[in-house]
Amino acid sequence: MTRLTETIARAALLLGFLAVWEFLPRLQIVDPALLPPISEVMTTLGRLLQRSKVHDAIAVTSAEVIVAFLIAIPLGTLLGVLIAEKPYLGAIFKPLLFYVFSIPKSIFLPMFILVFGITFAQKVAYAAFTTTFVVLMSATACVESVKNEYIEVARSYGATRTQLILRVYVPSMLPMLLETIRISMIFNFTGVMIAEMYASRTGIGHLIGSWGENFQMPELFAGIVLLSAIAILFNESVRWLEERCSNWRS
Repeated sequence: MTRLTETIARAALLLGFLAVWEFLPRLQIVDPALLPPISEVMTTLGRLLQRSKVHDAIAVTSAEVIVAFLIAIPLGTLLGVLIAEKPYLGAIFKPLLFYVFSIPKSIFLPMFILVFGITFAQKVAYAAFTTTFVVLMSATACVESVKNEYIEVARSYGATRTQLILRVYVPSMLPMLLETIRISMIFNFTGVMIAEMYASRTGIGHLIGSWGENFQMPELFAGIVLLSAIAILFNESVRWLEERCSNWRS
């Protein structure tokens, strides 16, 4: 299947989904009060984007997502490299990490609220916490996937630890790390949204939670569409970089 055919098929699938969304409430198959037509949702979205309150909420959420992301990615990568490089550290921490990773992170949210209060720092810390585990586990797998021959050759030429990381690990790990970044951003968004919906007075997640509680369905779906568009844009940007860097492992 050619790229053009794939693009046409995806566009047709999207148009079909939007058409079903539009006509199910129009034909009263689904209650319009529960699922407004997509045209009404997009009209509402356009109206919301003209409000300064929504602009402020988007700015707050964006800042929280970016700061949490900038904390989680280097921290998780560094810890993953250390655990993978040191066998005794891996033997101690990897089983514990698997146990903690299997626990739903939402149960830790009250702890962050008690420590940080309902603040910007609380939402950033919680999102960074949930994301770091994903990055750490993936970074560990990335390091373990690097071919031993590359490492042995670099060490035989007297490569320092820093050179080994920058010249061997990073180029070999980059495609997998980019995929990890895509996945971790999903957890990052989710962490921020959970924190904003359940313990916040600001942010787009707080607005979405408020719209849902007040049964403002057009506004609720408009917020969901907005966040989905942002997430898809980021995902596709990283996927494009991933394809550009895929030949580094060869």
